[in-house]
Order: sequence, then C-alpha cells, then structure tokens
Amino acid sequence: MTFIICILIGILTALLGSLVGLGGGVILTPSLLVLNQFVPGFGWATPQAIVGISLFTMIFTSISSSITYFKRGRVDYKTGLLFLTGSIPGGMFGSWLNQFIETEAFLLYFGFLVILISLLFFLKRAPQKPIDLTAKNVRTFKVDGETYHYSISIGIAFFLSLLVGTLSGLFGIGGGSIMVPAMILLFGFPVHIATATSMFMILFVSLVGSITHIALGHIIWEYVLLFLPGAWIGGKLGARLNERLNGKTLEWVLRVMLILIGLRMIVNGLTA
Repeated sequence: MTFIICILIGILTALLGSLVGLGGGVILTPSLLVLNQFVPGFGWATPQAIVGISLFTMIFTSISSSITYFKRGRVDYKTGLLFLTGSIPGGMFGSWLNQFIETEAFLLYFGFLVILISLLFFLKRAPQKPIDLTAKNVRTFKVDGETYHYSISIGIAFFLSLLVGTLSGLFGIGGGSIMVPAMILLFGFPVHIATATSMFMILFVSLVGSITHIALGHIIWEYVLLFLPGAWIGGKLGARLNERLNGKTLEWVLRVMLILIGLRMIVNGLTA
C-alpha cells in the first residue's frame, strides 16, 4: 500500500510541478507531512527526510521534463545558466543561514509574499515597449509558430536569482514559485519558456541541495526509490500537457498554484 501511495504522489507532484515550472517540492513536502500524521507506514517521514526526498526526487522530475522541453526548443538555457550563477550560491547561503533563523515566522511572511505575487498576474499589464533587436542580451524564441523577443538585464537577473536561491535554501522550497513569475512579469518571458527554463534551473539547484542532504545523512534510500518512477513519469506528463495548454490557461494554473502554496506556508507558519 505504501508503495502505491508513493508512486501516485510522485506522479501527481511531478506532473503539477513540471506543468508550471515549480518543481513539485512545494507539493510533495506537505503531502508527506500529512501522511506522516494520519497514515500508518509513513512514520519514517520526518521533516529532514522529507526535504531530502523532495530535493532528490526533483532531480528526476526536472531531468524528465527538461528532456521533453529541450526537444521542443522551449528552454532558454543561456538565461537559465545566468540565473544559476546567483541561485546556486544563494541556495548554499540560505541553507547555512537557516540554522540561525526562526524559519516558521518567515514561512508566514513568505506565504503572504507568494500570494501577493500571484495577485500581480491579475493586474492589467502595460503594453511592452519595442525591443531593439540589435541590443545585447536580447533573446528570440519561437513557440507554437509565434516569435517572442525579450531583454534580460544581467545585473538584475543575478541579484534576483541570488535572492531567490537564498530564500529557497532558507525555507527549504524550490525557487520556481518566485522565479517563474519574475521571468514573466519582469523580463517578459512567454509563460511556456518561463516554465521550461525554470525546470532546467531546478535540476541544478536540487542537485546541489541533495548532495548537502546526502552528506548530512537525511536520505532514506529505500523510500526515495519509491518516488523516482512517479517523478519520471509525472515530469514527462507535465511537460507534454504544458505544450497542449495555451499561455493564458497556464497563467491561470500558475495563479491558483501560487495561491495554494502561499496559503500552505501561512498555515505552516501559524501552526508551527
């Protein structure tokens, strides 16, 4: 029974995570916490073990979905690598900083922040100014027969990803819940490219986090292996479903997901 539940949770969290570029860890973690309290056979799911499993599982989710996204030409890997220059050291710093800070209180405030970000999608956006295609750092992508142009500020991208990486390490969540909205709202990414690029970045961030948790002995390997098949299948399903949905639909899915994630963090902060 435990085996079946782990497979199903792995598929569901990976599908939703890869669909909107959040990785799935923000869904997997609370799911296992609930199972630990109410379902026999999940007594092993301590917070440390859950975070370790979540990060390790996201490696396979992100590999699975990134392969599909790469084949469709949706990953802006150059911009993704730029973001990683800040998010990887930020994640390390945040993980170190976590031991000195009352994380529960910050979860409460961070939950409000995520909900605020989701509400920004409801604002009417000003028309984008024409982009000088000869300027540096202008990216061009063609998705579903339509060509998109957007400009990346290297300085803003680095410091934003450094902040997101720090928050990710501090709160033990994937950075996609902030990075995806930031790519869409600040840099004008099409939602399909933002979600695909986010999954590409999550691969490396989760890999670094997993190595840390392996070194700390937080990985319970016999249970990690139960989630990997679901993570691989769900990652592919989410990426393929992403291709079938238009940008507006994906933005609505992202809004709802962010609101639910924000509410979950607020509840955790209040009940901790």
